[in-house]
Amino acid sequence: MEYSPRYRLFPTTEQRESLDWTRDTVRQVYNHALHEFNQIPEDEGTLRQRVWQVRDDLPQIKQWWTDLKQVYSTVLQKAVERIRTNINNLGKLKAKGYDVGSLNWKAPREYRSFTYRQSGFELDTKSGPRDRAILRLKKVRGETLEIPIRLHRDLPEHDAIKEVTVKKEPTGAWYASFCISTAEPEKPVPENIGAEDTVGIDLGVLNFIHDSDGRSIRRLDFSDERKRLEREQRSLSRKQYESNNWEKQRRRVAEVHARMSNKKRDYKHKLAHFYATEYDAVFVENLNVKSMLEGDGNARNKAEVGWGEFRAILEHHCDKHGTHYVEVNPRGTTKECASCGAETDKPLWIREHSCPSCGFETDRDWNAALNVKSRGLSKLGVVHSESTPVKTATVLRTEGSDGPHENSVLVDAVDSVTVSASRVVEAGSPCLKEAASAAE
Repeated sequence: MEYSPRYRLFPTTEQRESLDWTRDTVRQVYNHALHEFNQIPEDEGTLRQRVWQVRDDLPQIKQWWTDLKQVYSTVLQKAVERIRTNINNLGKLKAKGYDVGSLNWKAPREYRSFTYRQSGFELDTKSGPRDRAILRLKKVRGETLEIPIRLHRDLPEHDAIKEVTVKKEPTGAWYASFCISTAEPEKPVPENIGAEDTVGIDLGVLNFIHDSDGRSIRRLDFSDERKRLEREQRSLSRKQYESNNWEKQRRRVAEVHARMSNKKRDYKHKLAHFYATEYDAVFVENLNVKSMLEGDGNARNKAEVGWGEFRAILEHHCDKHGTHYVEVNPRGTTKECASCGAETDKPLWIREHSCPSCGFETDRDWNAALNVKSRGLSKLGVVHSESTPVKTATVLRTEGSDGPHENSVLVDAVDSVTVSASRVVEAGSPCLKEAASAAE
């Protein structure tokens, strides 16, 4: 599987100037290549052939554009090939229903990275103090740069580094991403997976996650960050556009955005890592996020939780750790009773599920997570009971809470006792009939 870990670079002032010069030169090459590409009729070859036609003209362009001789050749080639990648990405968005146009020239602030392919770079992990290394980049403004890099984690086992992408963030910080290939672990055979080794996940707004084992995980609170962002943006609006003060304030705004994005990304990666390593199969709702954002009300909260990003991160961690990742149809998971299957309409403000048919009562999101798990088991082919056990015992916990329901367990949907671990037991189990001390 393809893996691209990212690390922070710490270039000096002179090295920053050289990196910026190279980035801007590569941007100009991209704009020139896009102009030449648009001049080629579509009937003269496929997209790949037309892009390669422009790429093959680079040696001739170097004869009159002498600055290109100070940039590594694969970096220039990769900039031209980015046209093909961007067009393919636009096609994917168009297939999903988005209204896309054509490629445009890139302004200096819009083009932030350049890529070395196969050669022109070297990662020296034996130089520098602990958790530090040296990244050598050839022909950056005509010279080889030795840039300190912080290896906050080891690179996964790999044969070779395929590509290195050097990127400048809006905050001004530089990062390096290493494209490597790692062996994808084998996933367990569905016939050998037990239902207790799987989990269904219901994604929400009030609570970010509620799974079938009863965990209720709250979303992050960004109220303080939003207030600071509003202050910084008001200050930015008072500055003269593109002045020195405006640029300083723009970076402050970018730092707030980056801090919020990093918190959300770190939060999602940690959750995805937990589920991918704890279970053999993870079932999640295949939500149509685009239509949900276009609907009425609560659009900001829906966009902030980032369901689409979390599903992509969760799928990546499942592939990395050999866990089955299955998306199920979310239609009716909230209305349908996890015990008997009867559907009951309930408005959004009702947070409890009470089935008028069988009397099963539980949390609204927990009921949806149980339905997600049931559908996922059927889709994956795991052998399990078709009906939900009448009596369920599992931990019902809200992360970060300190109320009386901490580590409580729901028994017969009415009584609660405290147990030491999460569990789901079949109807008639003696654990449901014994006292709390005996259950522990």
